[in-house]
Amino acid sequence: MKYFARRTALTFFLALSAMNIALAQSVKSPSEFLGYKLGDQFTPEYRVVEYFSYVASVSKNVRIQPYGKTTEGRELLVAYVASDENIARLDALRNNNLKLAGIQDGVPDQNQPAIVWLSYNVHGSEAVSTEAAMQTLFALVDPANAKTKAWLKNTVVVIDPCLNPDGRDRYVNFYNPIKNAVPDINPYAREHMEPWPGGRSNHYYFDLNRDWAWQTQVETQQRMALYNQWLPQIHVDFHEQGYNDPYYFAPAAEPIHQDISKWQRDFQVEIGRNNAKYFDQNAWMYYTRERYDLVYPSYGDTYPLYNGSIGMTYEQGGGGRAGLAILNSTGDTLSLRDRIDHHYTTGLSTIEMASNNASKLISEFRSYFAAGKASPPGEYKSYVIKGGNYEKLKSLADLLKRNGIQFGYGASKGATGFNYATLKTEAFQIGKGDIVISAYQPKSVLLKVLFEPKTYVSDSITYDITAWALPYAYGLDAYASREALKPLSSIFEVPAVSDPQISNPVAFIANWNSLADVKFLSALLKNGIKVRYTERAIEEGGNKFNAGSLIIARTSNEQVSRFSETVSRIAKESGVNVQAVATGFVDKGTDLGSNKIRYIEKPSVAVVGGDESSSLALGEIWHFFEQQINYPVTIIRYRDLARANLNSFDVLVVPDGSYPDLASDKLMAWIRSGGRLVAMGGALEALAGKKGFGLKTKDAPKPDEAKEPYDLIKPYGNRERESARDEIPGAIYRVDLDNTHPLAFGFPNYYFTVKQDNSIYKFLESGWNIGVFKKNNLVSGQVGAEVKKRLADGLLLGTEDIDNGSVVYLTEDLLFRGFWENGKLMFSNAVFMVGQ
Repeated sequence: MKYFARRTALTFFLALSAMNIALAQSVKSPSEFLGYKLGDQFTPEYRVVEYFSYVASVSKNVRIQPYGKTTEGRELLVAYVASDENIARLDALRNNNLKLAGIQDGVPDQNQPAIVWLSYNVHGSEAVSTEAAMQTLFALVDPANAKTKAWLKNTVVVIDPCLNPDGRDRYVNFYNPIKNAVPDINPYAREHMEPWPGGRSNHYYFDLNRDWAWQTQVETQQRMALYNQWLPQIHVDFHEQGYNDPYYFAPAAEPIHQDISKWQRDFQVEIGRNNAKYFDQNAWMYYTRERYDLVYPSYGDTYPLYNGSIGMTYEQGGGGRAGLAILNSTGDTLSLRDRIDHHYTTGLSTIEMASNNASKLISEFRSYFAAGKASPPGEYKSYVIKGGNYEKLKSLADLLKRNGIQFGYGASKGATGFNYATLKTEAFQIGKGDIVISAYQPKSVLLKVLFEPKTYVSDSITYDITAWALPYAYGLDAYASREALKPLSSIFEVPAVSDPQISNPVAFIANWNSLADVKFLSALLKNGIKVRYTERAIEEGGNKFNAGSLIIARTSNEQVSRFSETVSRIAKESGVNVQAVATGFVDKGTDLGSNKIRYIEKPSVAVVGGDESSSLALGEIWHFFEQQINYPVTIIRYRDLARANLNSFDVLVVPDGSYPDLASDKLMAWIRSGGRLVAMGGALEALAGKKGFGLKTKDAPKPDEAKEPYDLIKPYGNRERESARDEIPGAIYRVDLDNTHPLAFGFPNYYFTVKQDNSIYKFLESGWNIGVFKKNNLVSGQVGAEVKKRLADGLLLGTEDIDNGSVVYLTEDLLFRGFWENGKLMFSNAVFMVGQ
């Protein structure tokens, strides 16, 4: 009984709901509907959809809204649960809520129910969450439950039963076929050993809980479009952690971002106390104010907090290791039923607190947005992103729109502000194509968090990266100004993709400085059109083209039908400008027939994957090729690499991971015969110091000698803080670039990277040191003292020619979480430009 065979059932149940027929006096519990007791087995996603649809068909207090599909075609939906009165006016309540936030014009009615949004199973292998969602839904509509009926008088509950159906079904489909008849509680039994890549991530192995703000994945994009149409007063993100851990609920740990309001902090405490009351009654263990901080803006607790909500994470012990039952380190058996009970209890406890404090929630929600609009937080009141690179600017504008951040173009005057590139305060002019963002708007807090050059972190022990400012992520020149600047226009007419003005052009030229240009190249190559690039900058027809710019010459493309129209069409579809030229004799720079104009061979690309690879790193590459530039790629398991015919590939990408014996004779022979190896992250460790490779590990700085013998005496209670000296959770560094090399085409002489480890190598003696750290390259973020010493005077990005082939060394994650837009061009250079 496969997933797609169940779509007719969903249609049937939705039809029943829409017609409001056959309303029953009672509603079946999940156990009654599914035919087994909830907690006896994991429920496949299609059955969860059927249960939610069934409840909507028999309860007048539930409405189902499908909001999209996953990559693998599974249903994404939410259920609205409300009183008779409120379920009939959902859209009016939603619009009124946006008026409370100042997102919509009009005078809001402050006397409205609080909106509570419960999100389950963003990590697929944390599979208890969806089971608990069904139990929670039943409790809210059970006619015998007087408490929940009372709570719904002044709350609207939104339940998303599974944010990651593809990942969850990957876990369920692993577990159900191999479980024992009686669950084996031994932690090392096979039913507790989920195979690579696990069910945590989505189809493309992305962690959807790091994607709320960036919205790189189709699940997030569809969900956030709906979320931002509601903006709930409370949002809970249900998770699981290690099976030896007790339950975690808010209040959160430090560091807590300074723009999370006192009210938001205080109400987390109140909800936590209510949760604790029920846990204490049942003698369930729990903890608060540890581990889970509130800084990184793209989580299921922080993103809602930066959007006026009380955002919280609830973590149940268990996860993919737990199965139906497991023996934990204290000798207790943790069952799936236990885990369901815990999440079910905190869910209802949260709804209870929302109901009891609905008026206060609404009042504080409205005040939050009003304060942001009238008196934005922080020292900067405007942000200006310089134009010129229209493709990158459009990509950033799209992200701002998806997050509901208001912006415009141009301004009537110049200004002074912090220059993100130079780290200095400077005067600057504002062009009509520059994005201007005023902080005086409802989303001022989210705006500030996404653009702040330096994030204040109150504690050195953090859960995730501590720097992410969008101008660095997008590689755009930008200023943060203390002046209140107003944009002149809400739109900017980007110069149209040019139609050929020359009837019979010798060639077309397109600049090379954005992901759109990579998409253009990909489309040209797939259409059999031969492409060249220029090693040096040129000028023609009054336009400047940087090194790396694409040249599509009529020569060698005689076989292309309607050459001019075809190239122009592909350029328009890719969103790039092309210039038709009537002569190869350019105004300035390298003529089109020079040997500095290089032909781009269409590369056949393979990527290594499997147990040895970081699934996240592989997913970033896989998603990039398939979804972002639409270019074919073959994924080969590392275990099969030794027997694979490497000669059928031009480029082999090895993602971050741990690869024993990577530097094999077979791999070296392939490189020497013309292959291009792109090694990333941990893959470099497998090559450093190996025969034939020039890469060498950089020695760690010698530790400072203790001045006094007593300096070695350290408090045991400070061990976590002491360990932070050797850690870098994620900080932005400036990389000095040699932009005359193809790996750095399209860049200025620097690049900003998110540095997450202390990896750095010696300068290559027989290769090209293209991206390097010198001294004091830290731009923003937390870095341990010992790591800071190490990250200086070394190689991060380089290439090495080996006979007819080459190796590209990339210590950095250029595709970091899919949102570090500027790195995508450099990764493309490694694939398409280097070694041509």
